[in-house]
Amino acid sequence: MNEKRISLQEVVGKGYKDYWNFKGRYRVCKGSRASKKSKTTALNLIYRIMKYPQANLLVVRKVFGTLKDSCYTELKWAIHRYGVDSLFDCKLSPLEITYKPTGQKIYFRGLDDPLKITSITVDVGCLCWCWIEEAYEITDENDFNMLDESIRGITPEGLFKQITLTLNPWNEKHWIKKRFFDKEDENILAMTTNYMCNEWLDEADLKVFEDMKKNNPRRYEVAGLGNWGVTEGLVYENWSEHIFTLDEVRELEGIESVFGLDFGYTNDPTAFFCGLIDIKNKVIYVFDEMYQKGMSNEKIAEKIRAMGYSKERITADCAEPKSIDRLRELGIWNIRPARKGKDSINNGIDFIQSFKILIHPKCENFIKEIGSYCWDKDKEGHSINKPVDADNHLMDAMRYALEGYIKGKTFSFE
Repeated sequence: MNEKRISLQEVVGKGYKDYWNFKGRYRVCKGSRASKKSKTTALNLIYRIMKYPQANLLVVRKVFGTLKDSCYTELKWAIHRYGVDSLFDCKLSPLEITYKPTGQKIYFRGLDDPLKITSITVDVGCLCWCWIEEAYEITDENDFNMLDESIRGITPEGLFKQITLTLNPWNEKHWIKKRFFDKEDENILAMTTNYMCNEWLDEADLKVFEDMKKNNPRRYEVAGLGNWGVTEGLVYENWSEHIFTLDEVRELEGIESVFGLDFGYTNDPTAFFCGLIDIKNKVIYVFDEMYQKGMSNEKIAEKIRAMGYSKERITADCAEPKSIDRLRELGIWNIRPARKGKDSINNGIDFIQSFKILIHPKCENFIKEIGSYCWDKDKEGHSINKPVDADNHLMDAMRYALEGYIKGKTFSFE
């Protein structure tokens, strides 16, 4: 058998030495556009498949339908880059790649069908590696924990278990930052890369980033340098943290208070939005919040009283009429059900998008939600005119609070 010798430096390039060689449990790469993080990861994993004859790989994205045109294509590119096309069998149905000399496999799964992730049985060796692409899409840390637990068991000598996460920069409140970037652990390599480590960009490519740096420095921080932040897909973009006092805002002419309540219990928190609205100047001030799981109606009423808002007019989720009636019995007299209609969510969003939203820094959960509240995508990964229905409890409560100012077709349960 003729051996094919490859210069990794020529094929892969520079900037990822530590990432390439790391063998700890978690390898996380946050990178800007053109940082070659996905291509480097694909090259590394194909190299490893050929080097370790007992290893198998699981590749995951939030939606299965996005894998064919992303990770699968990147891995096929890496195979071709190495010039070893004849050694791999790439199938579309089922979506998988087989290394012919040993029978090792690369499996592709989506979190939209979790049973297919937990039921993988390999023919050769063990399932020891997992690559999660666009990991920021995983908003629920429990979904990651499920993946983490699927990479388990004894590995043959010389092998190691590892989960690789690659992602574009996202909101700094994302659980990935706290879990991997904000602590030091010998089992974690968390790194940030950007276009400056990509030696294959030409002058025209580099000029795109230089123009961005000059004309849109905020976007450059994220899309150029790879720092934390969201550059596209956000439902609300015109917001910022701002320190203010209620007294100074209430002195402004035409200021009105608005309160909204979204019920939760076991899995979702009860979310209470407290704001002020300046219709004339198109400003919403967010000054307080409640955000807690496992709250009975009695505890909700007690908390609202303790916060000093029991006499305020509160608009609550109309899907919980019994809870609204109970809160009235408990002394929250001015609570009322929200009106809902076919387009009530989008009507509310359209209205709020025309305002500047100033958020007091103490409203940490509101900041976390609004910074990751994005438009949903279809199974092909295209954006649709519907927000993601996750971690949106204060976003819903804000819409309820403002419904008296929102025009559009609605109906009421009253």
